[in-house]
Amino acid sequence: MVAGSLAGLATIGQMVLLAWIIHQGVIEEQPASLLIPAFLGLLAALLLRAVFQGLQTRFAARASGQVRRQAREQLRNHWQSQGPVALADASAASLTREWLDHVEALHGYFARFLPQMTLSLIVPLLILALVFWLDWLAGLFLLLSAPLIPLFMALVGMGAEKVNQQHFEVVSRLSGQFLDKIRGLTTLQLFGQTDSARETLRKRSDQYRRVTMKTLKVAFLSSAVLEFFSSVAIAVIAIYVGFGLLGYIDYGPSDQLTLFSGLLVLLLAPEFFQPLRTLSQYYHDRASAMGAAAEILGRLNDTGETPSPTDRRLGRVSKNMIDLQGISVRYGDKDNRPVLEQVDLTLPRGYSVALTGPTGSGKSSLLHVMAGFLVPASGVATVFGEAPGAKPFGWLGQKGFWIQGTWADNLRLTSPDASDEAIRQALGQVGLDQLVAGREQGINSPLSESGQGLSGGQARRLSLARIFLADYDLILLDEPTAGLDANSEQQVINALKALHAKGKTLVFSTHHSALLSLADRVLVVENREVRDA
Repeated sequence: MVAGSLAGLATIGQMVLLAWIIHQGVIEEQPASLLIPAFLGLLAALLLRAVFQGLQTRFAARASGQVRRQAREQLRNHWQSQGPVALADASAASLTREWLDHVEALHGYFARFLPQMTLSLIVPLLILALVFWLDWLAGLFLLLSAPLIPLFMALVGMGAEKVNQQHFEVVSRLSGQFLDKIRGLTTLQLFGQTDSARETLRKRSDQYRRVTMKTLKVAFLSSAVLEFFSSVAIAVIAIYVGFGLLGYIDYGPSDQLTLFSGLLVLLLAPEFFQPLRTLSQYYHDRASAMGAAAEILGRLNDTGETPSPTDRRLGRVSKNMIDLQGISVRYGDKDNRPVLEQVDLTLPRGYSVALTGPTGSGKSSLLHVMAGFLVPASGVATVFGEAPGAKPFGWLGQKGFWIQGTWADNLRLTSPDASDEAIRQALGQVGLDQLVAGREQGINSPLSESGQGLSGGQARRLSLARIFLADYDLILLDEPTAGLDANSEQQVINALKALHAKGKTLVFSTHHSALLSLADRVLVVENREVRDA
């Protein structure tokens, strides 16, 4: 804002020198040699204007960058506090758009619109004061015409914010539906629903097209309104100055007009409206930012039924225990019956603990509490003396997570600095060394996001290899052998035995008796309570 104001002062100085040079050369008939200092001053004003405008852009971009970093930090903290359980119902595409497009939409507001609001007040007031000093009637024309522009901008902008918010909502839904259809394309083909899915995407795309065109219409309308009123105001002042210099107007200070004062008023008139015209151009940035901010704030305010992480209190602090005190877990409305109720549990470091029980009894919920993915409705949980999730731990869920890349890329997600040899050793510990050796590119063989080319057992063991590579003290596993054949199941059990032999703490849920033999302690999760088998 300061740099923009200095650029405005440099512009005023530029116009004063230009009008004075023309007046001296035409009316006073001064030789060019005497005007050289004024020409040098004009060049200096042009240079200063360019420098301050460059600084304004630089400072604005830096401020916007800080705001966007803070916004992403708030989103990241919110996602972390909610955990994967609370975010499971949110579309990955919607979360991605919030992180990327919605946050980027804030740039125009903080880098352009917000500073321009101040400049559209400061610079016109400086010009208005100078014009009133030169000719109060011309200043009155400017003063009367100036409020019309913000007035019509506000009228147009009332609908712009709503339209932009609708635009962000539509594109988020379209992104989510498109991603879901791509991921479920095989299932849609199997059940003959591809035509229906295509029609749904067509309707959503057409809705997005209409909202986009409506947004552009509002943006163009606001610019057209501003251009019209500013052009009319400048034309009125030009007529007044022209007729005043010709002697056709004898009212007020018109008979005192000179080429210098008249030309300076004409040069300053466009500059008087320029900040407002620029503000109008940036008004669309404001509308876009407001629409995006509404979506971001909606996410940040969506706490669901999960208590805030700040409500966590550490109980009996022990660096060698997983300690759960009075843990209750419920989903949905608070009046619903809890999945777990008043659970007290203490597990020593280095133990292998199996959780068994009927489907839906709360085994996964108990693991989620230990992982910090789920904050209990009541009670306190500590893991080795700290809040759950405070320190890195190994996690093997029922579904693997892959990125488009190589085997090595996927294993280095948890251990970015792991060497190729360490990766091979980790793969050997889960029985995948022969499979890798049989591939032409070895650990650099491509792997798709869906794990295409791997059986269920191979994918599960590849996930286990990450845990071997990262060397975690605590490892939580949710049904590690579910859906595996006998050979893959035995490979996973052998890998878990190797981890347990290293003194790692294992907590896993299972229905398989073969895996229960690995446990030092077997717990039954049933009827909202946890008891020893």
